[in-house]
Amino acid sequence: MRTELVTTLKRQATELLSDIERDREPILITQHGLPSAYLVDVETYQLMQRRMAVLEGIARGEQAGAEGRVTSHVQARKRLGRWLR
Repeated sequence: MRTELVTTLKRQATELLSDIERDREPILITQHGLPSAYLVDVETYQLMQRRMAVLEGIARGEQAGAEGRVTSHVQARKRLGRWLR
């Protein structure tokens, strides 16, 4: 992964955005020697958001199972059947 200074971002924003669009490679922006932000292309960001939503759903399901908040297949079909009418 490429790393750039925040001053480079200020001076060469258009070039950096072109590089991201072309290479689909995130760029780490540092400020005062510390990580400050990542620049990523829109498609990559949207894919990451969708993946995060799936992972959060799985985590909620695992938590519900651990807490005993589960239903049988028959009960789930009945509930979903009401929603799909």
